[in-house]
Amino acid sequence: MAVKGVSKVNRNIHRITNEIANIRTQRIIQQVMIVGMSFVAPLTPIDTSNLINSQYRELKPIPKGWVGRVGYTANYAAFVNSAKAKLRGKPRTGKKSKGNYWSPNAEPDFIKKGFERDGKDVIQQVIRESYKI
Repeated sequence: MAVKGVSKVNRNIHRITNEIANIRTQRIIQQVMIVGMSFVAPLTPIDTSNLINSQYRELKPIPKGWVGRVGYTANYAAFVNSAKAKLRGKPRTGKKSKGNYWSPNAEPDFIKKGFERDGKDVIQQVIRESYKI
């Protein structure tokens, strides 16, 4: 006795694996970048808001999938991210300077901390929930 519906099952498996490998993965990476940057923002030093407003995210195809990239386009972003924050909370000096050197919640290495420390659990939950079939 022949089994019916095998070709339909094969088509559906192929369709679902393609969806997971392409469309769903693109959406998940976008969600991870958005969620991660929402945890990075409160840790980002804010003086003139130029740095925080220069946030970007980019999704690119690579031969074996997709890669997401986030960061800041301000020319001093890398310097601020890697700074030691020795002056955190200290008032600025100078005629045009106002406020403190670092925002009260800002931390050095804020991009990594936002994704890997503060947002880690939420990001993992987004990935788990999004890949459910």
